[in-house]
Amino acid sequence: MSQVNRKQVRRRIHKRIRRKVAGSAARPRLAVHYSNQHVYAQVIDDEAGRTVASASTLDKGVEKGASNVECAAAVGKMIAERAKEAKVGAVVFDRGGHLYHGKIKALADAAREAGLEF
Repeated sequence: MSQVNRKQVRRRIHKRIRRKVAGSAARPRLAVHYSNQHVYAQVIDDEAGRTVASASTLDKGVEKGASNVECAAAVGKMIAERAKEAKVGAVVFDRGGHLYHGKIKALADAAREAGLEF
């Protein structure tokens, strides 16, 4: 019997999502990823191939850099502020193959509350 590798399953789901979701200059992609220790978010213009804004729990604005719902919400607020500074008001949300629950949902809700539209 074959074993299910969670990383491979997530990568397969992410590849399927990326076929449909692409960022442009007018509406870049908000890519979210998390590990056991940190939460990361990037606003990416796929046409130009560059990162417009980024935030993570490694930044100084987040207390003690953990991978939990509170820190994910703080990263969501930071990424929205940095996207506004870069003159980005609307994004396409890319959950990175993760379920829209917990950290991913907290980050998305905090980004919406901070003024990012998606």
